[in-house]
Amino acid sequence: MSALQEVIECLRQQRRDTKSPYRIPGLWIDFESSAAQTRNPYDFYAERLQAILESEPQSLVTGPIGGDWTQNAITYNLFPRVSTAFDHDGSGTLEINADGWRETGTLLKSIALLPYIRSMGFNTVHLLPINAIGKDGKKGTLGSPFSIRNLYLIDENLLEPALDMSAELLFKAFVEAAHQLGLRVVMEFVFRVVAKDADWVAEHPEWFYWIRADIPDREVGSKDPNRFGAPIWPAEQLGELYWKVNSGQYHDLLPPPENYRAMYTSPPRPDQVQMINGRWLGTLDDGTVVRIPGAFTDWPPESIQPPWTDVTYFRMYDHPDFNYMAYNTLRMYDSRLATPENAVRSLWDRLIGVIPHYQNTYGIDGVMMDMGHALPKQLMRECMEAARQINPDFAFWAEDFSISSENRERGYNAVMGYLIFDLHQPQRMQAFIDQLAYHRPEITFFITPENHNTPRAASRMNALGFCHQALLYMVALPGMPFILSGFELFESHPMNTGLGFDADQLKLYDPEKLPLFSEWAFDWTREGNMVGAIRYAFYLREQYKELLTNTDPATVLPGSSNNPNLLVFSRANKDTILTFVFNMTMFDYQVGEAELYARDSVAIGRWGFDGMTRLSERLSIHVELSGGHSIMFEVDTLR
Repeated sequence: MSALQEVIECLRQQRRDTKSPYRIPGLWIDFESSAAQTRNPYDFYAERLQAILESEPQSLVTGPIGGDWTQNAITYNLFPRVSTAFDHDGSGTLEINADGWRETGTLLKSIALLPYIRSMGFNTVHLLPINAIGKDGKKGTLGSPFSIRNLYLIDENLLEPALDMSAELLFKAFVEAAHQLGLRVVMEFVFRVVAKDADWVAEHPEWFYWIRADIPDREVGSKDPNRFGAPIWPAEQLGELYWKVNSGQYHDLLPPPENYRAMYTSPPRPDQVQMINGRWLGTLDDGTVVRIPGAFTDWPPESIQPPWTDVTYFRMYDHPDFNYMAYNTLRMYDSRLATPENAVRSLWDRLIGVIPHYQNTYGIDGVMMDMGHALPKQLMRECMEAARQINPDFAFWAEDFSISSENRERGYNAVMGYLIFDLHQPQRMQAFIDQLAYHRPEITFFITPENHNTPRAASRMNALGFCHQALLYMVALPGMPFILSGFELFESHPMNTGLGFDADQLKLYDPEKLPLFSEWAFDWTREGNMVGAIRYAFYLREQYKELLTNTDPATVLPGSSNNPNLLVFSRANKDTILTFVFNMTMFDYQVGEAELYARDSVAIGRWGFDGMTRLSERLSIHVELSGGHSIMFEVDTLR
């Protein structure tokens, strides 16, 4: 019996009438309606999963071998705990209702959401971390998904208490259902940091850094050198630090101040470690009580952020002269430290086994490596080799914000890239398109206006216009369209405030109430949404797939206009010319001429306007665009 069948049988066998009403968003049911409908959850989920099981199996997206199916991926970024959260009983809070059904997101609800995701044209689902998470220093009410307690376990908070089934069974069913529908599954993993109360501490305390337990953490804004936090560097050393790192000279990197290094101790033995009040504490042979310190921003060196309360760094290398956490032991590994004999081999082997475990147990198709560029290169190389021995077509994505050959050479298939920062900045988009016209991208990049750490697309000026522009870039550019769940619902509240927020914006959001750490639900029942626009955008992407996914610079033609507020470019091959025009002002009406690459032709509207315009001898088309408006048309040469 398959995992999907087993879940269906459990739902039917455990079926009962419910005391509380259970409302389900219309979009989850018919992929069109906005209003919620009341259903028996046992019946709804059993019927939905049965429909998936009986559907015609769909082919998975393909591409060149070695994980480069990524080049043709259209990805929906799912965070199950938030993406499928809904106030099912209408009480106004997200809780476990009287019948034992969870109102924050779960894996069962995520399975039921897959047909909706597929209906919009996605062929890949990327999951933010779903591993078991820790509690020591927990952020918010639910904890950070990046505070991993055990990389080999699925978060038990993604279960439905009303049902007697394991998280592992549900995730197997999730991957099975996704594959049935033609959706590849990419998981995100965190190998650099780990929960301070990780399960592995008692077994292997030497995999972690330890400091004296009597040293308090530094408070926000403090520079007290007697409290624990990121190293406080003397101003006169910063120039040398930056010079050596920026020039790639990783030998004899400056160590942090001596008083900071003195906080660290040797690891206790396993029999000296015990959990006390939810926190691992150790006792050394001389009676010194020690604890695991929190992590912090290791670069730039002058950062004064307080320690991250819920995670610590793994000790990737072990050398008595480098018994501390700093840039030269965590990212820019000093060459004296980063040698094969100093590698903490037992930890590396455990980490290298994680991805094969998920391949063999669940059948996942790829991984996103959180801060993978900061892991030892040899460790990442061995992780890739182990995964691709099992599946040569396994994909690796990097969180790195650069679009460079270095990540390609390391074995990655795609990078996050920097459009999350630039897509709302017209001048930078013009420069990016000019670059694509002269240089083939070194690696597949994400086309997206947001991720879980940035402001949401719908919080930008003229949200409707900007979101439509972002979608049209996903149609037009030769990268990987990537949509964070909630985009289609005009979700404006950020998941987290890690990137791209100024001081005034940060004041608007209570860190403890951010959706990445606490209960939150999107407005699934709002009447206006982007679902139809997304379907149409990816229909266009598929219709002109051969052209639009082609990274050859010859297919990208920067255009021009007599109005500098109009961004114009074309995608062209021997058979097709598609022209895109963007009003780069979000509120002002703009009029101008958009340059074309054909005469004696007609412009056929594909996005933003209907109909056909005869161009005759003209090499341009007259456009009038309201604030934030964008258009796409096909230029058909008259024969």
